[in-house]
Amino acid sequence: MIEALLPAAAVVVEAFADRPGESPYPGEEDLVARAAPGRRREFVTARRCAREALARLGYAPAPIRPGPRREPLWPAGVVGSITHCDGYRAAAVAPATALASLGVDAEPHEPLPEEVLGVVTTAGEPRRLAALRGDHAGVHWDRLLFSAKESVYKAWYPLTGRWLGFEEAEVTLDPAGRFTARLLVDGARIDGRPPLRAFHGRWLVADGLVATAVAVPSDSSLFARPDPG
Repeated sequence: MIEALLPAAAVVVEAFADRPGESPYPGEEDLVARAAPGRRREFVTARRCAREALARLGYAPAPIRPGPRREPLWPAGVVGSITHCDGYRAAAVAPATALASLGVDAEPHEPLPEEVLGVVTTAGEPRRLAALRGDHAGVHWDRLLFSAKESVYKAWYPLTGRWLGFEEAEVTLDPAGRFTARLLVDGARIDGRPPLRAFHGRWLVADGLVATAVAVPSDSSLFARPDPG
């Protein structure tokens, strides 16, 4: 599903169910030692998807440990992202020579709780969401907005090493399956390249899920939209 949203350089492995009784990979047991059973299952399956994706790039199986913001720590020369929700787990990876960063997210395609919507939106977003609901009632645009911001954060953090709040990116959703996130904070990058100003992403709704993805090319403008491959 998410594969359709990313350029050809990205490798995606997804799962719609867990393997009964599957144990954590050696070296990851402590990460879910106290987790609830559901959280444990989604972690194990998503990490397995990530290892399978890395194998397709030629990397041997290894533990995938978390960084300071719980982000997956990928092998040198790889960028990637993991997502999981009820009924879906996925991982996407790519060579860093092709993509500078990527972020993926999946959510149940259902309304976002009102109290959450008030926390994740900027001043102009509720008005745009209302207009989209009026013209395209078959999409839960509030949930899509939330998912888009999750993907943006996952692409942002490896490039900046900083937190990005929901209120610090203003997202414009295109009914044609694209979105733009305009950054409202300093986008200085840790590699010294020109500051980030916006991210462009893609989205789809299928099988009761909403999925979003952001891919930042390594060798072209950060304003360039990702090639669907």
